[in-house]
Amino acid sequence: MKKIALFVLSLLAVATVEAQVAKKPSLMVVPSRQWCNANGFMMEYDNMGTKVLIPDYQKAFDSSSELNLVVAKIGQMMSERGFDLRLMSASLQTLNNRAAEDMMLQSKETGASISESPIDKLRKIAKADIWLEVSWQLNQAGIKKSITFNLSGVDAYTDTQIANCQGTGMPSYSSEVPVLLGEAVTTNIDNFNEQLMDKFNDWFENGRIISVQIKRFADSEFDLESEFGGKELGVHIEDWIAANTVKHQFTTDDATENMMVFSNVRIPMIAESGTALDARRWGRGLQRMLRENHAITAKVMTRGLGHVVIVLGGK
Repeated sequence: MKKIALFVLSLLAVATVEAQVAKKPSLMVVPSRQWCNANGFMMEYDNMGTKVLIPDYQKAFDSSSELNLVVAKIGQMMSERGFDLRLMSASLQTLNNRAAEDMMLQSKETGASISESPIDKLRKIAKADIWLEVSWQLNQAGIKKSITFNLSGVDAYTDTQIANCQGTGMPSYSSEVPVLLGEAVTTNIDNFNEQLMDKFNDWFENGRIISVQIKRFADSEFDLESEFGGKELGVHIEDWIAANTVKHQFTTDDATENMMVFSNVRIPMIAESGTALDARRWGRGLQRMLRENHAITAKVMTRGLGHVVIVLGGK
């Protein structure tokens, strides 16, 4: 009986691993920055006194029927291949609803965010693992037309490109952009999907990358070199990060008595509770350790899905 039980358990373990490998990332299809800029769909964002231009996705989707058709076509192709697709239209509506609710609030906001751009906020709402940024150009040779396209998979946590494909479809008599795009993308899509899955499987094995900053309020009675239990606070923090990253992977970029900066912090994809883990949830764990072990109050702030700032000494 014991051998049978062990055999059953081994089968369950294999099934669990296979199920994890079979899981695919969630995607959101968006127009690229280059396409938005070329078509006049940009808006100015005040980033702490600096004016920067970012894509105006709402205006783009409201104004361009071609964009809606292209995004729907790419989304259809990815859904047919088993990917979880998040709709930008739904995420934009949720973002607009939250903005309206925030305007009605009179009390102090306790959600803790730091100079978030509209795109940062959109990524938090959509919670897609990867953004598929698409741009295209219609070519015409006589009565035939073709599409030149570029499709990039961008990590929503780090804003880095993790997959790419581009090309030009065969000239066709069809005048419908989605049809031309579908024909052009089809020959490249399988290799593109392999790139996405290679990265996604790497995240499961080696952890997802986030960045972390530790700061302290100026009026706090301690700094990162203060000792707690015979060990400097900064060392306690590094020990916790080492214990709560995949394969203890992280880099300490800077460390002073007032701040610490960590990059390439590899956090698990899934928390012990079974829910997806992002920078904010992970940072809450460090906040809890500081409170329970050292009676230190800390404020957790986030930018998008992949950057967390923890300020010590208050909220």
